[in-house]
Amino acid sequence: MFRRREEPAPSQEAPPVQFRVTSILGEDTNWKGEISGRGGLRIEGLFDGKIDLDGIVIIDQKGRVESDLIKADTVIVGGSVRSDIEAKRVEIRSTGRVWGNVTTVRFSTEEGAYLRGKIQMEEEPPELEISEDPQPEEPQDLKKSSKLELKPKKNAGKNS
Repeated sequence: MFRRREEPAPSQEAPPVQFRVTSILGEDTNWKGEISGRGGLRIEGLFDGKIDLDGIVIIDQKGRVESDLIKADTVIVGGSVRSDIEAKRVEIRSTGRVWGNVTTVRFSTEEGAYLRGKIQMEEEPPELEISEDPQPEEPQDLKKSSKLELKPKKNAGKNS
């Protein structure tokens, strides 16, 4: 009658690596070279080199980046960047300054942001949906299974 209910423990899954900062280049740090891999990077100091990350790159208000190319899933600029940027999502904050070309799917700026360069907006790749397609040709004695196929959505790539 007074039995205690067992409540499931809340899941504490970590967010995907690309949306979490895993490395910080501190305010009084200067770094020259290349950074590549997976994870998030926050730059508060000076970085001179190439950045190629599967993840997020945040350039803090006091951060400076000089590079030929910054390539990441998401780039958020609050400091100064002298580089071209290729990312799925680019944000330039009100304190952000960018000298270079930006190629992205999603782009946003705040009032006061500065960009000297071209913006090239790309289309998102078509979303795929999973559909089940039964195999009627299978022999009767085998269990019926369904074959999964990836098909583009009917309205993917079409302008409404």
